[in-house]
Amino acid sequence: MRLPGWSPAALLLAACLWRLPPGRGAAGTEEVIIGEAGESVVLLCRNVSERADEVDWFHGDPGTVPPLFSSNAKLPQDARLSLVDNSSLHILALRPQDEGNYTCKDVLNEIVREHRVQLLVASGPSNVSVSISPAAALPNGTVYVDKRDTVMFSCTSSSHPEPTMTWTFQLPSSAPETFTEVNGSSTVYTLQNLSSRFQGNYSCTARNPLSGRSRTSTKELLVYYPPLSVPRCWAQTAQVGLMLQLFCNWPGGYPHPVLQWTEEGRDLENSSWVVNATGTGDTHVETLSSSRLFHGKVFKCVGSHILKQEEEQPTCTVQIKAPLLATEPLKTCFVGGTVSLTCQVMESNPSARISWLRNVSQPEVEIQSGGRYLVTQEGSVSNLTIQNCSHNADEGYYVCKAENPVGLKEAYVSLTVKSSIFRNQDSNDVFVLVDSDGEEEEEEGQEEEATGKSNVLRVTALVNGNSTQAGYGHHFTESDISELHSELSTEEVESEERPATQRQILPFLDEMGGTVGGS
Repeated sequence: MRLPGWSPAALLLAACLWRLPPGRGAAGTEEVIIGEAGESVVLLCRNVSERADEVDWFHGDPGTVPPLFSSNAKLPQDARLSLVDNSSLHILALRPQDEGNYTCKDVLNEIVREHRVQLLVASGPSNVSVSISPAAALPNGTVYVDKRDTVMFSCTSSSHPEPTMTWTFQLPSSAPETFTEVNGSSTVYTLQNLSSRFQGNYSCTARNPLSGRSRTSTKELLVYYPPLSVPRCWAQTAQVGLMLQLFCNWPGGYPHPVLQWTEEGRDLENSSWVVNATGTGDTHVETLSSSRLFHGKVFKCVGSHILKQEEEQPTCTVQIKAPLLATEPLKTCFVGGTVSLTCQVMESNPSARISWLRNVSQPEVEIQSGGRYLVTQEGSVSNLTIQNCSHNADEGYYVCKAENPVGLKEAYVSLTVKSSIFRNQDSNDVFVLVDSDGEEEEEEGQEEEATGKSNVLRVTALVNGNSTQAGYGHHFTESDISELHSELSTEEVESEERPATQRQILPFLDEMGGTVGGS
């Protein structure tokens, strides 16, 4: 009940009495007194004469109820009642049933005077309770909900008269905001499509309109959501040291998931070969020593989330593999020419580091780009390009080395460096073999060069995948062709583009009566 013209805050009482002016109470009431249950109150009998013969108090109107307390009578059974200054009624430990109209009557020389008082007893609010459902609680009492659910908020309290119920929401480091207020002992509302901005403290405040007393109950709410995908796993080599790092990532959820690496059903984190274990947000990394790794070993990452409590937890696996190499074992280069040695890692997990070495005096010295050497890598393919080939400096074995924490593989490439000039001892003709690389040949007038009594014949042979061409010379006999055959191996004149080669060289051979090896 709210008194007309008074705000609840003006009615605050703490073992004190607030009195309304005469005429503000119920009909026939001269004064209104508000007390709180469990407290004490004094009802004054105003204008009573100090020489009054008798003072009587009634809980109601005189003549309709018996006296509650009289100055000439013994104390009633209710010891909570007593007189103050032989006139005012003192009530201890107020109860809700004490509320009502009281009348004070004093008698002096047979003259009766009355004074009426209305007593209002406020109780509560108490037992303020906040409920959020569906929700679950963390050990510290904080509740969390699934953002996909429709969430109901309810608040109840005990109060006389009925309280005013107010809901407020407060973000961290922000002032509380009121979003609903109702009169009654309970209030309910629902929220849908929750997001992280709904995380915070939800407070329900019940306020007694008579006493102004209030009680508040607060729940901290967290909005959780699970990852939508499945964990993703991969392996890589640690930046320092030849150690294996296993990565497990499961993004998209809140809070962060719990990720655990296992090996044959055993937790890896407690294994002796784990060098380090780190977790940052949605990713968990285990760093392992390479001492117990072998080709084909499988590791599994198991993910769990507070909102995903299925019997089969989502997992991902990683199978580690030693490098497997593919190379061209035999390569040829003419003196002064250019050749590329190719090495490809066909499989490796984690990715292998590829390097080139020389199997000569310093087999462990890695070949670096610079000078006549160029080392390039695209994906899993590495190329070592040697320019201006030298017989003494470059001929020999080259080692392609691929290494990861699982293993080391090496492949050998044999490079042969051949001279590009051949002399016909009978005719003193000189044949120069050059790489054309598809470039235009010199004009026909410059194809024939004379050196003394010898004729220099320009012949382009297939080297390192380039096409072959033959220029026309003088006195090219069948014996010359045979000698050329003895100097050039079949491998040096074969070409992937043989049809084009034949069109260029066969007319020349037909004229000279010779052939070039190959079929």
